[in-house]
Amino acid sequence: MAELLTDDQLTEILTKLPDWTAQDAALVRTAELGSFPMAIMVVNRVAEIAENDNHHPDIDIRWRTLTFRVSTHSKGGITALDVSLAEEIDGVLDALA
Repeated sequence: MAELLTDDQLTEILTKLPDWTAQDAALVRTAELGSFPMAIMVVNRVAEIAENDNHHPDIDIRWRTLTFRVSTHSKGGITALDVSLAEEIDGVLDALA
């Protein structure tokens, strides 16, 4: 079972995830896409990844702006599972750039 990251570990990880912040025991990233259909395409791809990983982000959709919140709810904070999912979300978003 994944353990909560320490503050030092989280600080180091955030240097490798520059588009993410730590807020309220979660990793958070907001991304603005070119259109609403493109935003939904990203959500669908992230949903496939999340199902495969059995680890699901909270996703807020506001027209073409997506906000991802990744947290291990059963642990009450951020674990390596969240870091891995954040990296996969970055991969989806980077593929569109």
